[in-house]
Amino acid sequence: MTPTARLAAGIDLLAAMKAAPRKPADAIANNFFRERRYVGGGDRRAISSLVWDVMRGWRRLTWWIEQQGLKATPRMLAGARLVFDGTPITNLAAMYAEGRFAAGALIGREHAALSAMVGKTLDDPAMPRAVRLEVPDWLLPRLEETFGDSLEEELQAMSTPAPLDLRVNILRATRPEVQSALAREGFHAENMSLSPWGLRLEERLPIMGTVPFKDGRVEIQDEGSQLVAAMTGAGPNMRVLDYCAGAGGKTLAMAMMMENRGHVVACDVSEPRLEGAVKRLRRAGVHNVERHLLSTGDKWAKRRAGSFDRVLVDAPCSGTGTWRRNPDARVRTTQIDLEELLVKQAVILATAAALVRPGGRLIYATCSLLKAENADQVSRFLAEHPDFRLVASESDAMPAALRQESMISLTPARHGTDGFFAAVMERIVPEA
Repeated sequence: MTPTARLAAGIDLLAAMKAAPRKPADAIANNFFRERRYVGGGDRRAISSLVWDVMRGWRRLTWWIEQQGLKATPRMLAGARLVFDGTPITNLAAMYAEGRFAAGALIGREHAALSAMVGKTLDDPAMPRAVRLEVPDWLLPRLEETFGDSLEEELQAMSTPAPLDLRVNILRATRPEVQSALAREGFHAENMSLSPWGLRLEERLPIMGTVPFKDGRVEIQDEGSQLVAAMTGAGPNMRVLDYCAGAGGKTLAMAMMMENRGHVVACDVSEPRLEGAVKRLRRAGVHNVERHLLSTGDKWAKRRAGSFDRVLVDAPCSGTGTWRRNPDARVRTTQIDLEELLVKQAVILATAAALVRPGGRLIYATCSLLKAENADQVSRFLAEHPDFRLVASESDAMPAALRQESMISLTPARHGTDGFFAAVMERIVPEA
């Protein structure tokens, strides 16, 4: 594709995302490229790079465009992003061409607005703080409550593209073996500093085409997510429940920790998500996992009350910890969304707690940065459930620096992971 065609495709993809603001951007992008199979891998990466760069600077780019008296349309957002990335205005004007695979020529006001941004920096002292930090106005106070003086450092780290994190499946290979196998295919992966199973590639590369991925020796999984699984301390012959399993990333990690022994139940309210786990389980060689679809009126949980050694609740949340990978979530999540999530999290946590046996452990986790979804949610639960208490993880899979923690808050700035929270609570054994 020519630069003109790539720009036009990027604008079309941004328009599709703007037309469906409640739908995740990655899902829209997947559909977009699926309908355009003629777009090659290199072109897909170039188009996606432009679109995700726009997403990361959405509020600041919008501010600049509106300063020039124009609306922040997809074509203006893409153009402004390229200007701030250093594209000369003459080159940019040439990219906005007429024709079938082109975005259409810049009109006078558009050209003047983009020209006015030349030589400027994306950040400007006149911007409101929430705009400069790329967060919704309503969310800024909650983030300030969480991070205090380190807020800007944390959000800057959130604005950088995430690396590609892999978890080695030790049921099939060791970390050095997988590292060598990837190197033979031209992929240089470094050991992670926290996860004992983790490998990291600094770039988003097509790892799914490699032999180690195809034969189940590696899975794509952020280091923070790996540590949440590690924090459960799941071991051989345990009964383990992954209550909000989704497509099974943490289920796979816990089954691996259990050496394929014992019993894992992966539950979710979404049948498509659970079905998506089947292929992953087979590829990984995992055979100790049962799947269960949760539904209204289901008696399954009642019949299994107090029977699990470990119950992991990876609760639905705002996803603020995943902004490196999902920058669209910055502008998609609303205050009403958060309020509804807080109620849902409390209900799920209380329901899942009933499944923990005395002496067993309940692990509550989110991919959120917000105190309201994390420590506050745990404090509320403990106040209402005196038969539970916070305990240190003491899992051998955890790094020594975190092994004695009962609650962990991982962030890109401090740990190089996505934002994750996890707390370990033990059900107290009644006195005889």
